[in-house]
Amino acid sequence: MPSPTDKARFAVFLRSERAMGLRAIPLPMRSVAAARRATAVVRPAGAAPMRSMGAGHPAAPPRPMTPPPRVAAPAMRPPAPRIAEMPMPPMPPLELQMTRKPLPTIDFSQPFDAPLLSTEQKRLHLAQLDQQKIKACTLCGLSPTRTNTVLGEGDVDARLLFIGEAPGETEDQTGRPFVGKAGQLLEKMIAGMGLNREQVYICNIIKCRPPGNRAPAPEEVVACTPYLLDQVQTIRPQVIVTLGLPATHFMLQTREAMGRLRGVWRTWRGIRLMPTYHPSYVLRSYTPDVRAAVWSDLQKVMVELGLPLPKRSAAAS
Repeated sequence: MPSPTDKARFAVFLRSERAMGLRAIPLPMRSVAAARRATAVVRPAGAAPMRSMGAGHPAAPPRPMTPPPRVAAPAMRPPAPRIAEMPMPPMPPLELQMTRKPLPTIDFSQPFDAPLLSTEQKRLHLAQLDQQKIKACTLCGLSPTRTNTVLGEGDVDARLLFIGEAPGETEDQTGRPFVGKAGQLLEKMIAGMGLNREQVYICNIIKCRPPGNRAPAPEEVVACTPYLLDQVQTIRPQVIVTLGLPATHFMLQTREAMGRLRGVWRTWRGIRLMPTYHPSYVLRSYTPDVRAAVWSDLQKVMVELGLPLPKRSAAAS
């Protein structure tokens, strides 16, 4: 530390030097270097140089470079396979790609060779068929869901046989064919032909109700139609009317549309067969054209049976 005397002498020296115009005191080079070292800002390695603020301003010290926090690198996902390399499920067989499997081919060209039964024999045979086989049948998946099997009903010596596709909800509850809304319309159609329900025979290709009243599945048709063939062989009608596509497709072994099938006579095992629309379809499409088409089909059946044509019909009204 300088003494008071030295300070007084230094003050006198400064006043005299200011009088001569001195503004700064030169220092030796070692002193300048020491002063710079004392005031220098320590910068990390690789930091950007300090920027000058202009003349007369010292350069602003740079902000310290804080390294960003280390973040764990995301797990590397395997590259997505190209479309050509993606595994594809095996294609099902062609018959399973169709909305319905094709029915097995059955030869219905030859007439029945079994002897014709008497009326009592027919009744007895159909009763045994119903009690011993149909009611106890478990050949397809419909047996656990049914309430009653539906054999059919009518005149066992009927000249006219109607074949529908399957029992509905009302038929499942009662065990009788065509007793719901579609059955009521069928009775009107039969009455329009000058007949009543007791003079014809009515049945379906399958004897149990499919859930939700859906169309019969091919495996259900295959399992159940032997009972139908037994019925037809027993009754031996003169004319068969198939109601709707499932019955028509099975009897004719075809997949043609109903619009092309209906109204055209076919021969099935020596029996004349007329396809027409199902009464439930008529109820859904209750148009003059559909009703006229059904009545035209029934008129052809009446001519074949030798029934008089009424002047005014209420068949499908």
